[in-house]
Amino acid sequence: MAILLPQTFMNDAGQSAGPARGALRVPLERVLVLHDEIDLPFGEIRVRGGGGLAGHNGLKSLRQALGSAGFQRVRVGVGRPPSTDPDRVTAYVLGRFREPREEVALLVEHAADAAERLVLNPDGTDLD
Repeated sequence: MAILLPQTFMNDAGQSAGPARGALRVPLERVLVLHDEIDLPFGEIRVRGGGGLAGHNGLKSLRQALGSAGFQRVRVGVGRPPSTDPDRVTAYVLGRFREPREEVALLVEHAADAAERLVLNPDGTDLD
């Protein structure tokens, strides 16, 4: 088992994840990505394997570098701004959380717990 904390921006995460996966010979289905998800309300967490990329540039980078979007994901809901203007959405995603620090800390803790459960139960049982 290995944990990779890319030193790239999320949009370029594939630049480090792809070579690391190759060097460590990790099967694609054992790659786990934790990422922000504007299509989920703040505080909601969902675990899934594979799926679409929903315009997420970081996931696009990972799919390109890993050769497939079949990796596991912990999707961490950050909510959607009240605008579809790409510049405002970008500013929202890259900006500071508007929620209280305690709520953000709890969200991070819950996302870490979800990732741990998935790593300990790769067959998908007992994830809730």
